[in-house]
Amino acid sequence: MINYQNNKPFVEGVSIEDIASSHTTPMYVYSQKKIEEKYNKLKNTLNAEIFYAVKANSNQAIIKLMSTVGAGADVVSVGELERAITAGINPNKIIFEGIGKSKDDISFAISNNIRLINVESIDEIQRINNVAQEHNKCIDIGIRLNPNIDGQTIDKISTGKKTDKFGIDTEKLQDIFQSLENAKNINLIGISCHVGSQIFDIKVFSEIFMKMKKNAQLFLDKGYSIKHVDLGGGLGVTYQDKDNEVDLELIKNEFNKCFENAPYQLSFEPGRYLVANAGILITSVMTIKNNGGINFLITDAGMHSLIRPALYQAHHDIEVVDKSNSELVTYSVAGPICESSDILNKNITLPKQKVGNLLIIKDTGAYGKVMASNYNSRGLPIEILVNNNVFQKIHQPLTSREFINQDIIPKWLD
Repeated sequence: MINYQNNKPFVEGVSIEDIASSHTTPMYVYSQKKIEEKYNKLKNTLNAEIFYAVKANSNQAIIKLMSTVGAGADVVSVGELERAITAGINPNKIIFEGIGKSKDDISFAISNNIRLINVESIDEIQRINNVAQEHNKCIDIGIRLNPNIDGQTIDKISTGKKTDKFGIDTEKLQDIFQSLENAKNINLIGISCHVGSQIFDIKVFSEIFMKMKKNAQLFLDKGYSIKHVDLGGGLGVTYQDKDNEVDLELIKNEFNKCFENAPYQLSFEPGRYLVANAGILITSVMTIKNNGGINFLITDAGMHSLIRPALYQAHHDIEVVDKSNSELVTYSVAGPICESSDILNKNITLPKQKVGNLLIIKDTGAYGKVMASNYNSRGLPIEILVNNNVFQKIHQPLTSREFINQDIIPKWLD
């Protein structure tokens, strides 16, 4: 997403230095063009419905952008559902997932006439039916199945194995059928699955397609009018230049071969694939020190700004903005948080740095700002969207005073 003009980094037609000169770091910067390119590539290759997984990046501007290019929304909480509606996603293009929906959550979804509520447990079938009965409506639902497929990814982002908490085990189809028979206020019209993130192995996608086709046929044979089959997300993206992105053409071949003349609509629910490589985190060097022979760059971004390295041991390439110094030094880049795990990258070679220099942490458009926190009572990063030669702030965090004022001290402590 970064291009260089006269050895200076740009996002689309905007200089990163110009953005940083007008806003404080740390800050997330997104490329509208990059997001549009990724969506169009996916849509044109697979020729299926696309529901953006809002959890990857839930900024209102990003959701609105997804709406303008034609995507629906896949949400996993009532908060994300409200965000999608507020950003202008047509309720008929919203799917409500999530393994922990309250009665109020379900009621909100029903009141807003969304396309589908996807059931993730057998007891949820009756719960949704009861709420639908209270609304005096018959509502459409889908069943999220757990196909017991290993996505060949790390355990923390695996969602499709029998031992994961998501979906309903496909071995319990008879229990599903029995529960549906007693639920008169719901109408089953779809099935879905999602087996995890960062899937690159084409064999995994092929297995997903075959199992979901088989399961759809089982429902059709029982007399259910299956109109939608959602095949999840998980399309692998690159976080290092040496990595290869998932091959969409190979997925397309398996997809077309499996679902030729399918009697239902097919869809995917990508999040990371659409936005991860379209975002960067810009941070400033606050302190330079050497401890035990390790050269540390202490930055104003840390695990409170980007938790993925600490939580998942995830890798993000880091570049410098000013490349004028030809002397190279090996650094470990660390944040300001009082945790030893607050390391953004270790043992990387960069031009020699000085306090105040800007660093670029790459590929942070997904699970970056959306997972940020105020830990250590530090502020959240701002967010910027670039479109051609213009940029605009799309999130202004609370000030420290506004953040503190959200707490309430009981009168008896005065």
